[in-house]
Amino acid sequence: MSDNRKISVIGLGYVGLPVAVAFGKKSSVVGFDICNERIKELSNGFDRTNEISEQELKQADIRFTCSASELQNADFHIVAVPTPITDAKHPDMRALISASRIIGEQLRKGDIVVYESTVYPGATEGECLPVLEKVSGLIAGEDFHISYSPERINPGDKKHRFTNITKIVSAQDDAARDIIARQYASVIDGGIYQAPSIKVAEAAKVIENTQRDINIALMNQLAMLFDKLNIDTGDVLEAASSKWNFLPFTPGLVGGHCIGIDPYYLSYKAAISGYIPDLILTARAINEGVGVHIASQVVKALIRLGSNGNQSTVTILGLTFKENIPDIRNTRVSDIVHELESYGINIQLHDPVADRSDVSKNFSIVPISLEQLKPADVVIIAVAHDDYRSGEWRLISKLLHNQEGIVYDVKGILPRDSRPEGVILHRL
Repeated sequence: MSDNRKISVIGLGYVGLPVAVAFGKKSSVVGFDICNERIKELSNGFDRTNEISEQELKQADIRFTCSASELQNADFHIVAVPTPITDAKHPDMRALISASRIIGEQLRKGDIVVYESTVYPGATEGECLPVLEKVSGLIAGEDFHISYSPERINPGDKKHRFTNITKIVSAQDDAARDIIARQYASVIDGGIYQAPSIKVAEAAKVIENTQRDINIALMNQLAMLFDKLNIDTGDVLEAASSKWNFLPFTPGLVGGHCIGIDPYYLSYKAAISGYIPDLILTARAINEGVGVHIASQVVKALIRLGSNGNQSTVTILGLTFKENIPDIRNTRVSDIVHELESYGINIQLHDPVADRSDVSKNFSIVPISLEQLKPADVVIIAVAHDDYRSGEWRLISKLLHNQEGIVYDVKGILPRDSRPEGVILHRL
């Protein structure tokens, strides 16, 4: 097998596009996606995820296309399609299987297929490989090789980028793994870690985010406990952080397509293997209940002030699953919205970066401008966008009736020492 490889990237979202750009700065790349609109935008130098600038797109030699036949111009195929969960919280592998079928139709002898999408241990060889073989008529390990190299893209993170993180690679045999490692090393400065097997690499990926999910769940449970004890969670964590080995996790809403999804891939595989991962499932349940907890705290605060729920207005600032990105996939802010709606409370939304077209497809109400917001009884800062951090109390107090009312600061971004006299401040 030769090291002189031509790259294709299948799936040009948060994960695939940075990969395509990195390789495209070195040589020609085929960038494939099934979404015509996405291909048109990228061809015109626009990335709606805000991860890649117009200048970076211009610097990369990428042939953006929806035509699967162009994959024949490559022999090193990187798969980076979404792997969400179903309503039953089981792995949704449809996009991955579809991508495998598309590649299989174009696969030739000597090709390498690398999967970066998050899966459960055993999925690459048990689910994807058979599709490639059936569609192509070729035999893995003889005619072509497969690999798993888990993505570590962190949306909105300008420090940890595809090119400077440590990249895990794996393959069916040592020779193929060495070629794959050298291929990634040509664009990555952070180092290459060669896992001993594909299953090990798959498992490493899902436990990275499962570990974070469990740690955040502990913080969320502590926050609920400390609320009962009338202790500020932020103060407790600041004090505990004075110990050298205390881990710096904080409570909050856990959404998105990584931390809130990956544990279900692991728990699914565990369950069909005859093991129930109680800790993982409990952590998921805790984190999925935070939005309802916040909403109930707001309702209780309104009741204490003598407010009538269906006559109250709550302004929610932030709708995306994470600060400073437009993505609303699996946002847990929706839990706050739905719970407050069940009480008949009037809700207003504002988000400076959320993709409005995506919001309109998933919510009954859409974000409005700051100028359109009516004075509210409660302001919930649900997402710590930079706009809200920089605005501080100057912004928040203007959104309340007569600059008085309740503010629920989920991420604790407001300075308590400058709280306006007429404001009741709650923090998670």
